Amino acid sequence: MTPSTGEGPHSPAHVDPLAALRAPGDPPWDVYLTGTVFLDIVFTGLDSAPVRGTESWARGMGSSPGGVANMATALARLGLRTSLAAAFGDDHYGEYCWDALAQGEGIDLTLSRTVPGWHSPVTVSMAYEGERTMVSHGHEPPQEAALAQESAPDHPPRARAAIASLVPGVPAPWIAEAARTGTRIFADVGWDDTGAWDLAGLTDLAHCEAFLPNAEEAMRYTGADCPRAAARALTAHVPVAVVTLGAEGAYAVDARTGETAEVPAIAVEALDPTGAGDVFVAGFVTGSLAGWPLADRLAFAGLTAALSVQEFGGSLSAPGWSEVAAWWRRVQSYDDQDPTALRRYAFLADLLPMDHVRPWPLRRAVPTIGFGRSV
Repeated sequence: MTPSTGEGPHSPAHVDPLAALRAPGDPPWDVYLTGTVFLDIVFTGLDSAPVRGTESWARGMGSSPGGVANMATALARLGLRTSLAAAFGDDHYGEYCWDALAQGEGIDLTLSRTVPGWHSPVTVSMAYEGERTMVSHGHEPPQEAALAQESAPDHPPRARAAIASLVPGVPAPWIAEAARTGTRIFADVGWDDTGAWDLAGLTDLAHCEAFLPNAEEAMRYTGADCPRAAARALTAHVPVAVVTLGAEGAYAVDARTGETAEVPAIAVEALDPTGAGDVFVAGFVTGSLAGWPLADRLAFAGLTAALSVQEFGGSLSAPGWSEVAAWWRRVQSYDDQDPTALRRYAFLADLLPMDHVRPWPLRRAVPTIGFGRSV
């Protein structure tokens, strides 16, 4: 069963943000990424956290591809031609995730593989009170799955950009190879379990155009006492530093142009923050490839992340252009709207589809695995 996303490669509201830049001889893909695909099972409608020794019933449940699929889906829904290299299990979960990404979202899986004998990793997420609790399970991959995950990235396809998740002390050869061929690398980073927080351990940062940590990560890596100082310090190592500030928004510095930008967060009722960081990165990459000014890129990234947290799930909640257009039309209709805030997003006016725009806020269909069997 393919998820009903409300947006797809052939949707009437589809926008190509790079249309004016495309030319013969361009790379076939706008963005390349690699990683692990999970099956995400999301329980919603919980009034509170599960209590030890009791059974909790959720009023809603959905399933979707997760892990690196959250980022891939967010990119594809924003109109970027996306290529994903990942290993998939040959169980029903793996089949479902493959179909959802390839058929439902139009993501290229040419470099991905189905690995016999490997069960798909699974994450169960319970969303309540604007937060979530997650439990994950996965098997050690057999040798063929390990090779699929390790060898595919060594030969990345030609792409305008690639998104990498840096791991302290563990360089990824594909990053240097992609950068050598002209691919622009955008990177985030996870929590450093070693406690070292040493930028020298992020050797692949030297190949990156932009680095997008959160405030705590940025301050720990730089030793700065505030996120804005940390962003400025990071530009000694990477041209563009973007630091997310949670409820305060985000701050960015471009050392090449001298631009700085700070954009406040959009106040929304957050239902589930799963995947919001991935959506933020996807929005920033989209604006970067389109050549927008730094402040516009930052505003767009924050907007897409704000739209995503109003829905449940990771890839399920990634907004497309229909959601962005519906939000823009809606906020302009308020008589008491702050004109300064409207001007911050005025760059959307000439980009967005105003036909076929549905009412906002929107509710995506939340799919689960279907009843039918594969033939």
